[in-house]
Amino acid sequence: MTEAQVQSVEAFDLQKYLGLWYEIGRLPLKYEDDTATDVTAEYSLDDDGTVKVDNRCLDEDGEPTQALGQGIPDEEHPGRLEVTFLPEGLRWIPFTKADYWVLKIDPDYRHALVGTPDHKYLWLLSRDPRIDDETRSAYLAETRAQGYDLEPWIEAAQSGRRVEI
Repeated sequence: MTEAQVQSVEAFDLQKYLGLWYEIGRLPLKYEDDTATDVTAEYSLDDDGTVKVDNRCLDEDGEPTQALGQGIPDEEHPGRLEVTFLPEGLRWIPFTKADYWVLKIDPDYRHALVGTPDHKYLWLLSRDPRIDDETRSAYLAETRAQGYDLEPWIEAAQSGRRVEI
């Protein structure tokens, strides 16, 4: 597949984006079991203008796991953040932040497609634990248009509950 250039959304309202999202699907991640279930991401604004990232799931053994991170909004490009999951005291280390670009989002902020410009990571998120086939197809079509390979795509199993830590 020819790699198309990844484009983030031009208009983005961080306040509307904050809150709980359910992972509908993703490309494989080194730090998340392929069979992880009930995967969620919750975003909240810290006093310093950064975004607190709280990712939770049940791992392959059914055990709850949590990853806490920080997102730094890109003031020049709406819909782009740099995210790190290093412990707070180590976040100053260079080259430890990853790009987090919102590639597609509906006007009501109910569904979002998020990826990295190197085509390695991709997530389909929803405010609800399930989405209809038409919405899924439209968002996955956007991934293909932006050059992502969906061969290793993982559909996340969702029970509709939030993992408690």
